[in-house]
Amino acid sequence: RTMGRDGGGGGDAGANVDFSGIKVVESNGVKVYQVTGGGREVPRWMTESNKRKLRKDEAYRRRVELVQDLEFSVASSRCKMSADGQFLVVTGLHPPQVKVYDLSQLSMKFERHLDAEVVDFAILGEDYSKLAFLCADRSINFHAKFGKYYSTRTPRQGRDMAYARHTGDLVVVGGAHEMYRLNLERGRFLTPMEARSGSLNVIGSCPTTGLLAVGSEDGTVECFDPRTRAAIGELNVTRANGGVTAVRFDPNGMSVAAGDGEGLIRVYDLRSSRPVLTKDHYNGFPIKDLKYHTGVDEKRRVISADTRVVKIWDPSADGKPFAAIEPGSEINDVCVWDRTGLMITALEHKTLGCYFTPALGPAPPWCSFLENLTEEMEEERTTSTFDDYRFCTREELARLGLDALVGTKMLRAYMHGFFVDNRLYGKAKAIAEPFDYEQYKRDKVEEKLAAERAGRITTKKRAPKVNAALAARLETGGDASEKRKGRGRRRDDPMDSDDDDVPGGGLLEDDRFAAMFKDARFEVDEQSEAYKTLHPNAPKLSKSERRELLEEHFDLDEDEDEDVDDDERQNAADASARAAAAEVSSEEDEEEE
Repeated sequence: RTMGRDGGGGGDAGANVDFSGIKVVESNGVKVYQVTGGGREVPRWMTESNKRKLRKDEAYRRRVELVQDLEFSVASSRCKMSADGQFLVVTGLHPPQVKVYDLSQLSMKFERHLDAEVVDFAILGEDYSKLAFLCADRSINFHAKFGKYYSTRTPRQGRDMAYARHTGDLVVVGGAHEMYRLNLERGRFLTPMEARSGSLNVIGSCPTTGLLAVGSEDGTVECFDPRTRAAIGELNVTRANGGVTAVRFDPNGMSVAAGDGEGLIRVYDLRSSRPVLTKDHYNGFPIKDLKYHTGVDEKRRVISADTRVVKIWDPSADGKPFAAIEPGSEINDVCVWDRTGLMITALEHKTLGCYFTPALGPAPPWCSFLENLTEEMEEERTTSTFDDYRFCTREELARLGLDALVGTKMLRAYMHGFFVDNRLYGKAKAIAEPFDYEQYKRDKVEEKLAAERAGRITTKKRAPKVNAALAARLETGGDASEKRKGRGRRRDDPMDSDDDDVPGGGLLEDDRFAAMFKDARFEVDEQSEAYKTLHPNAPKLSKSERRELLEEHFDLDEDEDEDVDDDERQNAADASARAAAAEVSSEEDEEEE
């Protein structure tokens, strides 16, 4: 079911939802729900008549949309929430455009196209009525409710932008040491502030003290007071390639976090030049964004994102990890709601990523139905992870010749080994062990036992009217257990055969389960979606294979039909013989007369 406008009705929204479109990832005991995507994607140019034809498509029906039309043609670059929490502003391409979503209606309010790609933007008011866009053509475009209001240009190409609310300045940094200040009250550029570094990457503004922090390519962070227009401190953060790539102030105004180009985040107290904490992402990708998040438990955590993963950790507990999210596409930006568990990521993908973490907090009021969905999923979800994968240690990989794939997408690291696709494992084992003598010997023994059983005179029962295939599989399981009991135990084994009893043929003779094979209400429909979901690895038998399975254990009704046909043919032959005899006798009587 699509969670669009008709999904925002509180508790009734998740009453009849198919949970197969919602993915769940658990790390460190914390569950993260992906509440967008998960189903078949439909191109925007598809006509309404073709969309109506997809109503019976199971993959299309399982898709999930938290907000309608929350997607772009190619990718999304930036996403931010308004101060009142009612509007979501997202930029993307292609072509360059901005979309504003009314969260109370769970739909898009409007979209506008721009002349150049958006590098960054700022929400100047409490809602969407005042927006400023820093574009890739050195321009700053101001938009109001009715549309584009004014445009100006910066002396150098900007890389990042911040709005200093205390002074009303829009500050732009780029590939130079100047920080260009555009005062919105006066409507003109002011004297730029100058940094010591020759090239600036990012800028951040403290919401409490009004300080500005700029990160440079040299790996330094300089803090400025916009009232005096002078630097008040400098931190030597890193020597990594790319320098400082993300800066964020703690809302309390006493600490600042800086991320570099090698995946390291350092948290500083503004009263000290030494980092209080250093957090490593362990993948070497540059940090894209940093956010401080206050949870429902009043704990303040850091949300750091590189191009691959979003990590949530506690800076007050030596960077203890809380949860991690891997969208599967390159991450461009992250938007979070304080005191809630919802997070939206801008990705190099047409659809934005929406994630709900109940451990961080409840869902926002405009999507409170997410809590009902997750509660019902906790009650009904029974699927397992990695059903089609096999766990192998590093030694097993070396024996199979797969150790060269370590570090690639073919192997997924987990604990002290790796998860390998079953198909790849089977092919590698067939090549590494082309002739396994022990397996060959077991197969020969099985063949001899099967030949002996075929020569015996066995009595077959009539096939049950309901769940005949299930009964045949149970009979097969009973035969296998008898075979294990016959050759798998020693006479002096303390573990007796009582532990080997499995539900086999005895289940068919048990009166407690007799209705299961007689009453049509207990019939198992193996073609239904519910059965396929609960048994993803169940064997798919063709009609001929199913008939062979039934003939192996039961007498089918067709044999009885053949016997009836033989009796009818015999009766017809007897009747015709009696009629012929009567005709001959009548002719003899006529001749005598």
